[in-house]
Amino acid sequence: MNEYELQVYDEVIDWKHKIRKRSTILTRASKKMQSKFNRMIPEKAHQVMTEAIKKMVKATLTGSDFTTKRHQGTGLSLKERDALLNQKLVSYRKTAMLEGAGTGAGGLFLGLADFPLLLSIKMKFLFEAASIYGYDPSEYEERLFVLHVFQLAFSSDEKRRETMDIIEEWETRKQSLLEMDWQKFQQEYRDYIDLVKMAQLLPGIGAVVGAYANYNLLDRLGETAMNAYRLRILKTPPVS
Repeated sequence: MNEYELQVYDEVIDWKHKIRKRSTILTRASKKMQSKFNRMIPEKAHQVMTEAIKKMVKATLTGSDFTTKRHQGTGLSLKERDALLNQKLVSYRKTAMLEGAGTGAGGLFLGLADFPLLLSIKMKFLFEAASIYGYDPSEYEERLFVLHVFQLAFSSDEKRRETMDIIEEWETRKQSLLEMDWQKFQQEYRDYIDLVKMAQLLPGIGAVVGAYANYNLLDRLGETAMNAYRLRILKTPPVS
């Protein structure tokens, strides 16, 4: 193992601690308020939203499969793979910012259109990450891993810790994970996004909020994806 891998292993340890760290009081209070609001929504409405997001995500996964270049990380060191992913992240952040500014400036209806557009950008980025780190996103288990990385980035404290445990033990647990819990998946994502992006629907400031929010959401996803794949590669402490 080289010096860079030793450094990365320490970074992954720090990242895991951060993932398991409790959110701020403000974030927890906002989550409680959001959960209270969700309980007021009829179950039938939740079922409709769950099915809609399930279909949206699956369609995005299929589309990303066709547009993602295979084996991008072949022959590259971990350092080179990290550098390549960071290059991709710069491009995807810019795309997300422009999309957020455009939909945010368009008011309520275009603001709502941001949801599926941003979802597509995120999934495409995760497929790129899988390819860069040597995994084939056309395989079912790798698509499932992508969804868990996504959930790790955009979930509540409890779900984040639960997902972190699954990712840490992926090789032994993946066979028992036949399908995502789509109800939980859509609820966690909606709650996280609602808290971050609600102001995007406000006239006058929507464009600024949309660009800023999308930049930060992609930044969070980039950090999560990089470290999740690093964790799979560096399963044990490197030997200098």
